Amino acid sequence: MLDFFNIYMAIKLTSVDMESRQKLGLRSGDTVRVWSKVKDKDKVRLQGFEGLILSVKHGTTAGATFTVRRIASGVGVEKIFPLYSPMIDEIEILKRSKVRRAKLYYVRDKAAKEIRRKTSGERKFIHKVGGVTVVAEREPVDEVVKTKEE
Repeated sequence: MLDFFNIYMAIKLTSVDMESRQKLGLRSGDTVRVWSKVKDKDKVRLQGFEGLILSVKHGTTAGATFTVRRIASGVGVEKIFPLYSPMIDEIEILKRSKVRRAKLYYVRDKAAKEIRRKTSGERKFIHKVGGVTVVAEREPVDEVVKTKEE
């Protein structure tokens, strides 16, 4: 006779191998590549998202999530992935880093400061042309370049 526990263990709740996902041991500071399934019209393809894990929430429970951040075309992009989602095909851990924080949200501010520092380093030249103040990206040329028509 089957008791309640054996019946509970026989029922499979998800198509995901939960034990292998638990054994991954994702931590903040890891660089991962997450292969997720994306539906295009009638086909399903795999799309990779590689970046730094900023946070892991809810440990290894059923509702566990992890946040991955990457820089795409100069813009920071963050995605939150459910750990046990059937839409995630594979999670590859590319690099493990030793960090002293559980949540690395300060990385967002560091990236913003770096961008601000780069843009403030650009020199702008202010000069007057015919009584009008002009802000230019480069220095004004004193010489007039003659064309062939003149």
